[in-house]
Amino acid sequence: MKIDISKEIIFRTARSGGKGGQNVNKVETMVEGYFSIAESALLAVEQKAVLEKKLASKINADGYVQVKSQVHRTQLGNKAEVVRKMNELIEQGLKKEKRRVPTKPSAAARERRIEGKKRQSQIKEGRRKSGWD
Repeated sequence: MKIDISKEIIFRTARSGGKGGQNVNKVETMVEGYFSIAESALLAVEQKAVLEKKLASKINADGYVQVKSQVHRTQLGNKAEVVRKMNELIEQGLKKEKRRVPTKPSAAARERRIEGKKRQSQIKEGRRKSGWD
């Protein structure tokens, strides 16, 4: 399920470190994106509950999911990166986890296990002191 939440992301810019020479000191290229799951109009109530549970460690005290990017040398590039990361995060949070199907060991595997136990038992029995002393 694809949900484009770019309209609901709040952007903030700041000066970023890294490559760029003097440009780094003048231009605010680092972009932070904030998205409030609780206030979103695009998400259903069930989706909000699922996201708040799964992304609990990524939600700050104000109730926002925060993503930042400073990999690109332009503000526009970093803004696009924030949108991509945020959409990916929300998509991952909404993805249903597959239920594990319990399996049983095969007859051959059970037999190998028993044989190994018997072998180990014989080795240990060989270490015992005999009653002849």
